[in-house]
Amino acid sequence: MSTRSDVLKDLTADIEETARLVQGLDDSDWQTPTPAPGWTIADQIAHLTFIFHLARTAASDPDAFAKIAAGAAHDFDGSVNVALQQFNAFPPSELLGRFRALGRASVDALAAVPEGQVVPWLVNPLPPAVLASAGIMEVFAHGQDIADALGVRREPTDRLRHLTFFAWLTRDFGYLARNLTPPAQPFRFELTSPSGELWTFGPEDATDKVTGPAHDFCLLVTRRRHRDDLALTAIGTDANQWLDIAQAYRGPYGEGRQPGQFADSAE
Repeated sequence: MSTRSDVLKDLTADIEETARLVQGLDDSDWQTPTPAPGWTIADQIAHLTFIFHLARTAASDPDAFAKIAAGAAHDFDGSVNVALQQFNAFPPSELLGRFRALGRASVDALAAVPEGQVVPWLVNPLPPAVLASAGIMEVFAHGQDIADALGVRREPTDRLRHLTFFAWLTRDFGYLARNLTPPAQPFRFELTSPSGELWTFGPEDATDKVTGPAHDFCLLVTRRRHRDDLALTAIGTDANQWLDIAQAYRGPYGEGRQPGQFADSAE
């Protein structure tokens, strides 16, 4: 099991990796469309900057976070769009500076939460390490959109372990997004890390199982690749259905990606 320090160290590395993707771009390149319909590279960085702002506020000033959450309760998508406009109004160099600064600030705030205390969040309070894992999920997903827009391939690392753990915790989000009843029984996940280690989650005797490369699994649960383009195998009817609907985030499932949309393989 990873410690809070482990997760925060890896989140910091992921933030910097994403910053390096965009730091040399011309201002006009920040307006390059990404595979997320209607979102430019600037929008992706602005969204992540807003997420870091939320996480820092939740960890350091729960009362202020409660006010933000209350304002978004009836129209979260609208609130996200307003925040997007707020942050991507900055020139690219300033937006990148805020992205890095608020990313570091969120890490510092989560590190300072007293041991055993949870952090308020949009659905349920979360332990700091779990919220940091959610941050890694966000950075992976939106960073993938940026990488795809630029036509570059990020090298997978074992930092993905935190995302796979978070996806195991949130297995049911895809069902909830579609108003489906999740299976009562847990799944078994057996995933091969980029370094070749086997990561396992769930009971060994589970009837339904998902196996394959951890990187492919992360692309699936962030809906950045279609299952047909990934080397994932499902054993059991429920697990097979899950590969169609998996998502590691709450809210609408969106359009996802189409089979064959990307010429490069996931691995």
